[in-house]
Amino acid sequence: MRRRLINSTLAVVLVVIAVFGVSLVIVETRTISNSAQESVDSEALRLIGVVESRLLEDERITSVLLSQQIASKRYALVKIPGRAPLEVGKRPTGSVIRSTAEGERGERVTVEESSSAVTREVGRTLMIIGAVALLAIVSAVLLAVRQANKLTSPLTDLAETAERLGSGDPRPRHKRYGVPELDRVADVLDASAERIARMLTAERRLAADASHQLRTPLTALSMRIEEISVTDDPDTVKEEANIALTQVERLTDVVERLLTNARDPRTGSAVVFDLDEVVKQQIEEWRPAYRSAGRAIVRSGKQGLRAVGTPGAVAQVLAALIENSLMHGGGTVALRTRVTGNQAVIEVTDEGPGVPPDLGARIFERTISGRNSTGIGLAVARDLAEADGGRLELLQQQPAVFALFLSRVALKRQEPERPVR
Repeated sequence: MRRRLINSTLAVVLVVIAVFGVSLVIVETRTISNSAQESVDSEALRLIGVVESRLLEDERITSVLLSQQIASKRYALVKIPGRAPLEVGKRPTGSVIRSTAEGERGERVTVEESSSAVTREVGRTLMIIGAVALLAIVSAVLLAVRQANKLTSPLTDLAETAERLGSGDPRPRHKRYGVPELDRVADVLDASAERIARMLTAERRLAADASHQLRTPLTALSMRIEEISVTDDPDTVKEEANIALTQVERLTDVVERLLTNARDPRTGSAVVFDLDEVVKQQIEEWRPAYRSAGRAIVRSGKQGLRAVGTPGAVAQVLAALIENSLMHGGGTVALRTRVTGNQAVIEVTDEGPGVPPDLGARIFERTISGRNSTGIGLAVARDLAEADGGRLELLQQQPAVFALFLSRVALKRQEPERPVR
C-alpha cells in the first residue's frame, strides 16, 4: 500500500507538471520571441526618426552617428534615395530577427539581430522551469512518503491490534492517529477489546463461582449418601434420602442461578419466603459435618421472620458463612436472627480466632483469604446477597461475626428466642 500511495501521488504530480509545464514553456517562448521582435521594431522606428530629423535639417548622416543610436550587437542598413547605403555593425548570419521602417521621403531602415540571444533566453527559461519541476517532483515524493508512512503505520498498528484480539489478548491500546477514519477503526477495536475482556472475565468468574458453589451441595449430598450406605434402619434411610433429594433440588437451583447470572447478572428472582425454613435447612445440612469435627452448630433469636429474597441464594450465602466457620473458625457456630428497622438480620459467629487484622474489609475481595483456600467464597456470597437487594457485612473481626441483611415483611408469628440444637 505504501508503494501504491507513493506511485499514485507521483503520477498526479507528473501529470500536473506535464500539462502546466508544457503550457508554460510555450507561453514563455512566445513571450520572449515577441519581446525580442518588439525591441528590434522599436530600434528601427527610432533610427528612421533620427534619419528623418537629420534630413529635414540638412545635417550629415554618417555610420558613426548611427552607431551611437543602435545596440552594439545589432546590425542596421540605412538606404536614402540618391545616396549610398549606410551600414552600422556587423551583419548577423543564420537565423535573425528583422524589422524594417520607412520614412516619408523614401528613406528605409532595416535592423537585424541574431536569434541566438532569444534561443539562450528560452534555454534559461526552460532550465528554470525544469528546476522548478524537479523540485516539485522531489517535494511530491517526500510528501508522498510522509503521507504513506502516516497512513500505513496506523494500519499496521490496527492490524496488530486485531491480531492480538484474535489470539486472545483483549487489552485495548487506546492509541489514536489524528486521522478521523483510522481513529474510528481504533475506537471500534478498543470497544471490541473491552467487550471481549468482559466476556472472558465473566466466563472465568462463572467457572470459579460454579466450582465453589457446587462444591458445598455436592459435599452435603455425598455425606447423606454415606449415611444411607452405612445404616440398615429404613426410617433413617428414608430421612436421609429425603434430605438428599433436598440437596439435589438445591444443586439444581444453584446451576440455574449460575446460568441466569451468566446471561444477565441483573436478573433477580426475589420472593417473600420463610427465613426459619432456610436457617433450619442449613443447620440440618451442616450438623453432620460439625459433628464429625467435634463441634456444634446452634440457632437463636427471633423466629417467624419473613424476608424478601431468593431462598436458594440466601441458603448459599449461609452455607458459605457456615463452611467458612467450619474451615477457619473454632468452637460452636451460632446462627442468630434478629430485626433492625425494616430489615431481617442473620448473624453467623463462632468462637475461633476471627479475621486477621490485616484483612479487615478486604475479606470480601476475590482471591483474599486468611488460609489456603480459593478466596472467592465470601466474594460470591456477597454478590448473591446484593443480587436481591440485601447485603453481607463483617460486623466484628474477633471473634468473627458476619451478618446478612435482608428486606423484611410483616411477622407471621412471634416466638421467644431459644437455642436450637
